Amino acid sequence: MAHDGKLLARAREALEQDRAANQAEQQRRTEQVYRDIPQVEQIDDRLRGHMAELVRLTISRPPDLAARLEALKEANLDLQMRRAGLLTEHGYPIEYLDEIISCPECQDTGLVNGVLCACMERRYNHELTKELSALLRNGNESFEQFDLNYYSDQPEAESGISPRQAMTIAFQACRHFAYSFPDISQNLLLRGGTGLGKTYLSACIARVVAEKGFSVCYDTAFSALEAFEKQKFSRSPEDAEAASVRVSRMLSCDLMILDDLGTEMVTAMSVSALYTLLNSRLNAGLHTVISTNCTNEELERRYTPQICSRIHGEFLELPFYGTDIRLMQKHGYSGDR
Repeated sequence: MAHDGKLLARAREALEQDRAANQAEQQRRTEQVYRDIPQVEQIDDRLRGHMAELVRLTISRPPDLAARLEALKEANLDLQMRRAGLLTEHGYPIEYLDEIISCPECQDTGLVNGVLCACMERRYNHELTKELSALLRNGNESFEQFDLNYYSDQPEAESGISPRQAMTIAFQACRHFAYSFPDISQNLLLRGGTGLGKTYLSACIARVVAEKGFSVCYDTAFSALEAFEKQKFSRSPEDAEAASVRVSRMLSCDLMILDDLGTEMVTAMSVSALYTLLNSRLNAGLHTVISTNCTNEELERRYTPQICSRIHGEFLELPFYGTDIRLMQKHGYSGDR
């Protein structure tokens, strides 16, 4: 996955804060032990002296270098054993004064063989999650708060099932998608009228997947496809670079959530961008969630057969039914309880 420079810088700042906290804790432990067991401080001073002697011998290389190095090694082992004995006698673990490392893989450098360590990827995804939270509309979307009582339990004449039954299926499918991620085979298409919970459930999915440590991009179709245009045609190098980073993230993130497909202005550029986004992610085996108010007929009028074929063939369609919840809430209705 391509990394956003600003978010990566924040992840590195978090790494430095962890390292500083570890160093502070190590200093606290050292001062504590030196107060309780002055002999340990004396031993540490002698060990540091031995290290300086080792450097001096290595540089000067006297004729009896091997013998003196062996004697120095034996003296160090003896001091370390006495030090360990003092610590355990006073109730401290032997490793209590060892350097504190949060990640044994990278030794808190953030890199393993020049590549970002998994611990840094987790920090980076944490920054993505914080950014995602700022994009979500309410900031408190959760499956636990999704209320099916807003949907009528009266069967519709055409389908024979009630909106609540249909929405129970959609809710369970979205929840399964989020909590099973990434061990899922399908992508999701949330389809239905305004105010039926598509954006809310998309946000719930985004939050759960991001909290599991996966990278999530969440954007409206208008804003996402506009980034493709700015990447190519912006006259500002800074805007073009920022758009390029966004496009790279959308193409490579673990989960892309494209909200309100069909509300953007349809141009040759936006249609090309949408095909690139969907086709690239599907070919890479990356998951996508789309929400739209458009019917199948409207999608086919707006987009190319290639795009519609990808959507119909690769996405599980979840129809949303009911009455606009925002209007119900505006008029004081709090659900059929």
